[in-house]
Amino acid sequence: MRFGCFLFLEEGVKRYFSLFEVVLWGISVLLVTLAFVRFGGNGWLSYMASLIGVTSLVLSAKGNPAGQALMIVFSLLYGILSWSFSYYGEMMTYLGMTLPMAVLSLIQWVRHPFRGKRDQVAAESLKAKEVAFMLFLSAVVTTGFFFLLRALGNACLPLSTLSVATSFAAAYLTFRRSPYFALAYALNDLVLILLWAAASAEQSRYMSVTVCFCVFFVNDLYGFYRWLKRRKKQSEEEKEGKEM
Repeated sequence: MRFGCFLFLEEGVKRYFSLFEVVLWGISVLLVTLAFVRFGGNGWLSYMASLIGVTSLVLSAKGNPAGQALMIVFSLLYGILSWSFSYYGEMMTYLGMTLPMAVLSLIQWVRHPFRGKRDQVAAESLKAKEVAFMLFLSAVVTTGFFFLLRALGNACLPLSTLSVATSFAAAYLTFRRSPYFALAYALNDLVLILLWAAASAEQSRYMSVTVCFCVFFVNDLYGFYRWLKRRKKQSEEEKEGKEM
């Protein structure tokens, strides 16, 4: 009976995820694990955060709301990790912005399934006015964070400020179900790679976090590619449905 249950789950995974997605997730987990074993990381906290983050990105690339649920957990763990190295900007960004936005995004993704498919959210396209509004909000939030972080004596202030800007844009686009949220997160990954590389230069245990965001970068690029294809396919299906 138990064997049959596991077999059913295995077959379900094979049907839902492509071979490339399974391989991408497997390689990502392997790299994160090797980095943790080699550099130790910040204890099991960074390792668990990395595994949860990688899994979240694979599910988000599928447009599955479960990806946002895992992002909530990742944001909490990453905020604690950032606090340990005085990256207060990262801590406040993820605990005060990314986490609550992930909660709102989860609600949005659950409420907007594509044609009743609970495991696939309907992709959205933003108009020029809303993009301009998002950029304005990003500028306001980033400016406010810059002065706050400078007063707190945040480490690597320029990079932390840039991280706030890209994180806010990514969170906003995720909430609005735009494919470009994954591209914004990829840009944020590049900033975080530099940020944690600087931390690794002082304490090698943070190298595992740097490797983690290198892995995230590749996954986010794949997510962007999948969302563009999904939006195109959904648009075609909607068009065919109206014609019928």
